[in-house]
Amino acid sequence: MEIKENYTAIKNQLPAGVQLVAVSKTHPVEAIQEVYNLGQKVFGENKVQELMEKYPLLPQDIQWHLIGHLQTNKVKYIAPFIDTIQSVDSEKILSEISKEAGKSNRKIKVLLQVKIAEEESKFGLEVAEAKALFQRYLNGEFPNVEITGLMGMATFTDDEEQVKREFSILKGLFDELNTLKTLETLSMGMSDDFPAAIECGANSVRVGSAIFGRRDYSK
Repeated sequence: MEIKENYTAIKNQLPAGVQLVAVSKTHPVEAIQEVYNLGQKVFGENKVQELMEKYPLLPQDIQWHLIGHLQTNKVKYIAPFIDTIQSVDSEKILSEISKEAGKSNRKIKVLLQVKIAEEESKFGLEVAEAKALFQRYLNGEFPNVEITGLMGMATFTDDEEQVKREFSILKGLFDELNTLKTLETLSMGMSDDFPAAIECGANSVRVGSAIFGRRDYSK
């Protein structure tokens, strides 16, 4: 597994202005440090416990993104240092993030996770729910968060047209909300589908296995 070659290959595929979130879940701190040494500063983790174990062992200027489903009782552990929470999929979790951010005297950047996939297993807000929650945010609720964009996952399928249709739904919502408040981040696309996501307007992609190699779930 040649992490440097993988990372360079991915970076060379990204147009200017597209952020790379290196998804380091289940990978050791040594591998993360290697990618950091290549110039990468933004990393994504799925689980709070794993992030809490890695955080003190790695450079403090890493921008950590929480990209996995987040439970309300875990927010307090990451609120003091997390850069962005990409997986806000309910009013309840958004409210908790705002509360815990206030305790740390900071604003936490968040993305609303919207359900665009046909798969039942995917978390996320329905489009109408996302619009309603965004409006409540604009009205002054959730004062210690800053909604900076949207995140979504397409169906895991070989049907590229379906994937692009789903990504286009999120891009349409992003453009609509962007007329109400300027948004920065449209996070779509992972190792298997990030080129299609970029084609559909993504300016942030979450790439893990294409950089670090496939994970060994038996450990």
